[in-house]
Amino acid sequence: MTRLRTYFFTGFIVCAPLAITAWITWSFMGWVDGWVKPYIPTQYTPDAYLPFAIPGFGLLVALFLITAIGFLTANIIGRTLVSWSENLLGRTPLVRTVYTALKQIFETVLADRSSSFKTAGLVEYPRKGMWAIVFVATTASGEIKTVLSDQGGEMLAIFLPPTPNPTSGFLLYVPRADVRILDMSIEAALKLVVSAGLVSPEEGGTVRGKPMTVAEASRLVHAQPPVPAERRAEPVD
Repeated sequence: MTRLRTYFFTGFIVCAPLAITAWITWSFMGWVDGWVKPYIPTQYTPDAYLPFAIPGFGLLVALFLITAIGFLTANIIGRTLVSWSENLLGRTPLVRTVYTALKQIFETVLADRSSSFKTAGLVEYPRKGMWAIVFVATTASGEIKTVLSDQGGEMLAIFLPPTPNPTSGFLLYVPRADVRILDMSIEAALKLVVSAGLVSPEEGGTVRGKPMTVAEASRLVHAQPPVPAERRAEPVD
């Protein structure tokens, strides 16, 4: 009976992510099609010539239009129109707050600039004698650097991830002297956090990789398989 239960949970761990991913993908395609297809002339849709509907056609059209807008925005005329539109939105109450917040979120998640975790490290948290893994983002700058100038040294912006979901955590500014930089890569540190210490790289066994963006880190986290219940229950020597 125990073996059957183990087989069931193993199959569930394999099938559940696949089924949920397929459902989310199919629902997203249907949602985009429902928004885009009504604006496409009937003679330009494959549904008018085929006896069945082709899912995802609206999504392809949307991707093409977004890419075309990005291409047009890259030139002088496009940048001028975008700047004029942003100024107009910036003068509109309520819309200004929503647009600014959404733009900052998308730029932080999707843009490559200044959104890379450089290295992994250790800091004493939540008290002295206890150490937690952190990701070093960058050095303090701007107003924060000015306000913390009385600390007597360079301040680092670090991200403290919780276990087992490191996509939510704390942004901390700490002195560089209080951070012990690790040689392990960001990928190895993420695996260590997600596995609650069960997957630990050997010393010198990994090489520090290239900086990882926030979006790449999120994709890597969700790509890690969950720790089986049997392994989590094992005592740690």
